[in-house]
Amino acid sequence: MFQVTIRHPESAPRIESVTETSAIVGKGRDCRLRLPGWKIGREHARIYRSKTGLYIQDLGQLFGTTVNGARIQQHGPIAPTDQIVVGPFTLVIEDRIQAQGARADAPAVTAAATLAAGTTGASQPSPLAPATDRGLPSPTARPAQPARIARAPATPAAPTPEQFWRKHIHEALLDAIDLRRRDLVRMSDAELRAETESLLIELIAQESALPESIDRDNLRREVLDEAVGLGPLEALLDDDAITEIMVNRHDEIYIERRGRLERHPGSFTSERAVLGVIERIVAPIGRRIDESSPMVDARLKDGSRVNAIIPPLAIKGPALSIRKFGRKVLTDADLLAFGAMSPQMAAFMRICVEQRKNILISGGTGSGKTTLLNVLSNFIPDGERIITIEDAAELRLAHSHLISLEARPPNAEGRGQVAIRDLVRNALRMRPDRIVVGECRGGEALDMLQAMNTGHDGSLTTLHANSPRDALARLETLVLMAGMDLPLAAIREQIAAAIDLVIQQARLPDGRRVVTAIVEVAGTESGRIQIQELFRHEQRGRDAEGCVLGRFRGCNAVPAFYEALAESGVALDLSLFSDQAEGVGA
Repeated sequence: MFQVTIRHPESAPRIESVTETSAIVGKGRDCRLRLPGWKIGREHARIYRSKTGLYIQDLGQLFGTTVNGARIQQHGPIAPTDQIVVGPFTLVIEDRIQAQGARADAPAVTAAATLAAGTTGASQPSPLAPATDRGLPSPTARPAQPARIARAPATPAAPTPEQFWRKHIHEALLDAIDLRRRDLVRMSDAELRAETESLLIELIAQESALPESIDRDNLRREVLDEAVGLGPLEALLDDDAITEIMVNRHDEIYIERRGRLERHPGSFTSERAVLGVIERIVAPIGRRIDESSPMVDARLKDGSRVNAIIPPLAIKGPALSIRKFGRKVLTDADLLAFGAMSPQMAAFMRICVEQRKNILISGGTGSGKTTLLNVLSNFIPDGERIITIEDAAELRLAHSHLISLEARPPNAEGRGQVAIRDLVRNALRMRPDRIVVGECRGGEALDMLQAMNTGHDGSLTTLHANSPRDALARLETLVLMAGMDLPLAAIREQIAAAIDLVIQQARLPDGRRVVTAIVEVAGTESGRIQIQELFRHEQRGRDAEGCVLGRFRGCNAVPAFYEALAESGVALDLSLFSDQAEGVGA
């Protein structure tokens, strides 16, 4: 049993008696010691008992935990004179079981000495500096005394020497930058990186307790990446075989490599480091993320799509998802090499784009819709004026006459939002030859259909659906979201008149992305939209390695608009649609 006295400058002290062996301090509903306030994390700190007494462990929250004026990661045994500060609260903890002498005799040792494995003269870690919006400290005065970090008892998992020293050097770096009072805001990215690297070389050289087994260059690179870059994500972004990166919490990272998920051994040093990386991603494009707006969509400089979500919505800590864009802009030849489509499909899609047919690309999450949209957009002949509209700019078109528009979320006051629907309406006044919308998610579907029906032929867009029929049904739903109260028959007539083709994308069980169907929208009959399948992908089981076997085949059906194209003098190859003209790629 132990007793906790909780003091706040604006309220009377309160005393809590805890009979359990451990207690969580925080503002969460299930916390044993609940403290209100925006500086308090959902699970801020943990008090627990070991053989030598009571210990307190900081759980990685942004504002941290201090003991006797120094920020700590772990501290103990706790003395009755220790002043523990959590946000605006001061805690005094008295152990009712162990004698005062037992607590006094338990020596406090530094975590550096614990991990140095017998090395003498270990330097104590510097106190941790509060992070700024960019993950680096602002020059504010802080206590100079070192943190008193006790030997970790067996209960919590101990960090590896590499993890400890990476975190320790990172904290020392923040302290050093704080003491130098450098104006980081005025530095360019290259100057900041050079300054930080020079400082890291000095700090690592001064660490006499650093074990010889730890690679100094690797340690410097990892701390540098986390301080001014994207931390352990830097190497993952450079790996072209990785298509998706998922950070579930600071020490849990997964990747998708060649269509398969796997755990990555790397980690961030703390939740604060993840928050710093998220801020460095979203700030340059004018986005923000905080407790009042804990979700954000953004992009990297190379166009990779980013989604971040932080506490209190993310229970385990800040989470980050990155869908990478490769350095090379893929072409139809690349998709053919990957077995994503047949040569007959590629030839047909090229004709449809060149002849200004309106195309809807449908597929599930991560099925390759945006990649295919980018490939098809590059079939558009030179000399046409193209306007692309996206939530987060991802398309990379090799055209000289190109306008790229990006939606904008509301600001902190809830103002200034510019939705995709607003951009579609504005694009119609910009004399476009083609409009390419990254994805239809709402009422902009109606504006897109009206654009297709009023002279802007050859437009392209995507939406989420599991089949061509589902895509048309979902398009009906999105039009209804525009709030125009149109009858369903009128909506279906609009869709049938506007959309020429639906291309279905899918991710197979083995991780590959393929075009599974191409259908023509053939008007309406009895109030129902009619479709005609032109190509399909047929699965035929799996091989010994689990790869999906199958083939692409034509459906012996020629699209109705081919007759008009033939009359206009376009050279057409009708053998593309023959069942015998099948692809080999899957």
